[in-house]
Amino acid sequence: MSNSKKLIIACDGESASGKSTAAKLISKKYKLLLVNSGLLYRYGSKLIIKYRPLNEAIFLKKKFKNITYKTIARQNLHSEKISNHVAILAKNKKIRSIINKFQIKIIKKNKRICVEGRDIASKILNKNPKYDLAFYFKCSLNIASYRRWLDIKKKVPLNEVKKSLKRRTEMDKKRKNSPLIKVKEAILIRTDKLTKKQVLSKMSACIQKLNLN
Repeated sequence: MSNSKKLIIACDGESASGKSTAAKLISKKYKLLLVNSGLLYRYGSKLIIKYRPLNEAIFLKKKFKNITYKTIARQNLHSEKISNHVAILAKNKKIRSIINKFQIKIIKKNKRICVEGRDIASKILNKNPKYDLAFYFKCSLNIASYRRWLDIKKKVPLNEVKKSLKRRTEMDKKRKNSPLIKVKEAILIRTDKLTKKQVLSKMSACIQKLNLN
């Protein structure tokens, strides 16, 4: 597939399911702009934890107006405190709307992009623009917990990380606004069954098939 052709990829999945790693690998291979939806919510949580505003939506609307995605992506946003707060923030309809608009603005400016999160195929890229390909990432809780535990340098007991991940995924799937779901067309990627190389190979094969249409 030519690197000049339009290519919009949606990557959804549970916490620590390996979707971020896979999205980075596929974006690098096909020279796609990578947007991590979760980082935007983590940035919002970081600000709210720090400043404790009276009106969170008004506060975040101003903050997202004057910042670029690159600036957000450079920050360290993977503390356990932020992880526990972000699931609560993600339930807020007004805040989801602010972050969705921020994402869509970036997406509409780029015809070659990979967006990863929890409601990308079902909400963000479900129309105008519509994804060319959607992937859904899944991983067993034990393996996902161990990976996240290593990511945070073992600063929190493994069993606490496991509880946190389980709670986060349940909240994501049960929330009223844009719950985490696997859309019908999404290709399932089991990162607990595949190596990084195999994940990249499976995703690449799906992208190459697009060229036949």
